[in-house]
Amino acid sequence: MLPSERLKGIDAFVAAADLGSFTAAAKRLNFTVSAISKSVARLEERLNCRLFERTTRSLRLTDTGAAFYTTCVRVLGDLADAETVLAAHGSEPVGRIKVDMPVTFGRRRVMPILLRFLEAHPGLRPHLTFTDRKIDIIEEGVDVAVRIGASQILADGLASRHIGTERIIFCAAPAFVDRHGMPTDIERLMLLPGIPYGRSDGSISPWKFAGPGGTELRAAPARMVLGSAEAQVEAVKAGFGAAQLATWLVTDELQSGQLVQVLPDQATEGLPLHLVWPKLGQLSLKIDAALAVLSNELRID
Repeated sequence: MLPSERLKGIDAFVAAADLGSFTAAAKRLNFTVSAISKSVARLEERLNCRLFERTTRSLRLTDTGAAFYTTCVRVLGDLADAETVLAAHGSEPVGRIKVDMPVTFGRRRVMPILLRFLEAHPGLRPHLTFTDRKIDIIEEGVDVAVRIGASQILADGLASRHIGTERIIFCAAPAFVDRHGMPTDIERLMLLPGIPYGRSDGSISPWKFAGPGGTELRAAPARMVLGSAEAQVEAVKAGFGAAQLATWLVTDELQSGQLVQVLPDQATEGLPLHLVWPKLGQLSLKIDAALAVLSNELRID
């Protein structure tokens, strides 16, 4: 089937789904009601499935129709973006752009960069999402994903760029150090109350140390276990214990003196930071512009 044949009836189908009736869709598209109804019927015949449940008073998408509707909206949106880019002669990033990022890192580090970027390019229509789970970047229509860790960077159909690696340090509140004393070696640190990160499955992240043969892992002395890095920072600031945290998470607190670094010689590398994006099917100008600004400004240490 020719590509042009596949597009027949999609505009009528989307309009009817949006508005809930063939009559309203006909008014939107300036067609007759009969033309809209026949167009949708031919589309259903070609697809060999029912897209709508029809009654005399209502028009409702079937489960198959709802799934097809999501795809059609994305396709029509991409076509609209392509026309906009061509109309702008490729001189300015325009159109929809979806960026996905980790929750805490996204709020603290990525959002300020993206807000400046979007202010400079008002023709972009952003959709910014925050997820710590693994997602299907292509299926969910993500243009650029910021990822901490190595997962997904080698997935089929994706390209990636390494732009830094976390630096992990031990830190505590000054009042906590005054009360317990500043530890001078690992063994003394392990005797102090700790605040490790805990996952929802019950596992607790160990502390990493720089050993003579490489990185050494030890179970943290858990005064309390928290499933949020931001909550860890707050608990450490309140003096409940020491924690091992990424420097990007506590830069402001270290500069203001709310936290102090413990055992500086035990700073270690954390997880890598990557930008990930689909190799094909994207409008390069907006993607290239987003990748450029994130690569230049989103360095972590």
